Amino acid sequence: MLSYILSTLLAAVTVGVYNPRVPVIVDREYNVVSEIVIPSESARQASGEVEIALEGIPLKAIKDIRLVYIGTISPVMSRTKSNVMKSHYNYWGAGQEDWYAPRSTFIESKVKPKSGTVKLPFDRPLVKGDNHFYISLNIASKKVDLASTFSCGVKSITLDGTTVSIDEKGPSSGRRYAQAFRNHGDDGVDTYRIPGLARMKSGDLIAVYDIRWNTYYDLQADIDIGFQTSKDGGRTWSKMGVALDMGEYGGLPKDQNGTGDPCVLVDEVTGDIYVFAIWSHGLEGKSSIFASTTGFDPIDVAQLVMAKSTDEGKTWSKPVSITPLVKDPASSTLFQGPGCGITMSDGTLVVPIQEWDKDKVPSAGIIYSKDHGATWHVSNMAVNHVCEDQVAEIAPGVLMLNMRNHGSEDRTRKVYVSSDLGNTWTPHDSNDTLIEPVCQASILKAGNVLLFANPESKVTRNMFTIKASDDMGKTWNRSLLLDEEGGWGYSCMAMIDDETVGILYEGSQSHLVYQIVKIADI
Repeated sequence: MLSYILSTLLAAVTVGVYNPRVPVIVDREYNVVSEIVIPSESARQASGEVEIALEGIPLKAIKDIRLVYIGTISPVMSRTKSNVMKSHYNYWGAGQEDWYAPRSTFIESKVKPKSGTVKLPFDRPLVKGDNHFYISLNIASKKVDLASTFSCGVKSITLDGTTVSIDEKGPSSGRRYAQAFRNHGDDGVDTYRIPGLARMKSGDLIAVYDIRWNTYYDLQADIDIGFQTSKDGGRTWSKMGVALDMGEYGGLPKDQNGTGDPCVLVDEVTGDIYVFAIWSHGLEGKSSIFASTTGFDPIDVAQLVMAKSTDEGKTWSKPVSITPLVKDPASSTLFQGPGCGITMSDGTLVVPIQEWDKDKVPSAGIIYSKDHGATWHVSNMAVNHVCEDQVAEIAPGVLMLNMRNHGSEDRTRKVYVSSDLGNTWTPHDSNDTLIEPVCQASILKAGNVLLFANPESKVTRNMFTIKASDDMGKTWNRSLLLDEEGGWGYSCMAMIDDETVGILYEGSQSHLVYQIVKIADI
């Protein structure tokens, strides 16, 4: 009779299963694939089994699949109440693994699967209230196609011999792989931010980013521009190098000569690579934008600097400031829109820029070169109260400028077009239609398709989504959610081949996350 009563009570138990839409980081020991929440009315010993169904993933690629107990806290950042997790996220950004470590968890089961069905037993004391477990996958990058998708879901759960009901939220299919491209602590660096990505003339990729050596803060700080290259579409990358570093210019320490917010540009005619950055010299250690005054002197004005490589990143020129060539002396500063520039169909080089006037009101436009970087010219600004922009040539000679809306109330992107290199600008059909949480975004023309990526939210930098438009941005009829959790949200895209795009973004699983996406999957 007692066993019948117990089985009846357990049958009434509902176990929560939550499948977060986040990328599975390859070659990382722990990944939260599914959270399992088992409620208990009292503290007691419990045993059971979680059955997992796998599909679309080579079994040889799975180093192990684990059932992990994490106690009374959720391992998912948006759902947790853990002060430790929140504190680590606030100080060091995404991708921290301290809460997955053995001191914070118990591994209940660890299995090398031999089939698409995996059973993970557990036998442990439960506390009164909610008990949190999670399913973890450890994937070998060399044994999977990083552009492919797979399914991994909870098929059934038994508790003390009784099959319990499951309340499942979030899809278990359509899961995607990613690389933790850069993370806190890599090469002794505190923070990596602000990605740029481009395909070189050879077809290889180049990625650039902020190396924030000692802090997550923006300029003024000790920040250099790092880079890495890939010969296989981003499946493997070179070691980190430094493309742009102002050193101890003018007798000031490195932390008063920081460079940041890179924009990478490949001249598709010559193969030359340019990296643009904002350089802060002195400025009393304050914010580079708001400490800048008027004129051209670096001690007064944050500079637009540029370094060049003629050998696909093997060597770089000494950085030079082009501020006197393009900046209005009455404005406070002018610098690049972070991400990437483009080569137009006629060979013109174009870099998105933002200008902040003496009253610190931002606007956006472009600088361009018709002589492969020998000289640069500045356009008129498209509109005020915008900043961090990206540019695409949506038709021969027609440029689209997609801009971060600096106004805190609208929360929609400003999109303008020009057919005369920015002498005049007009609103595009998609102006004020793409939502944002006030954040940088990326745009890329991929053949006959226009791609756009950003945190698709008006509130926080989460729900990182890549969208596709078949009519050059008039409508956005296709989208793919890559990461529903929060990150810093900046991104940049580059074509790997005619069917595949690489995207480097500030996601929830790493400071910089790299993913490969088939355009047909969007």
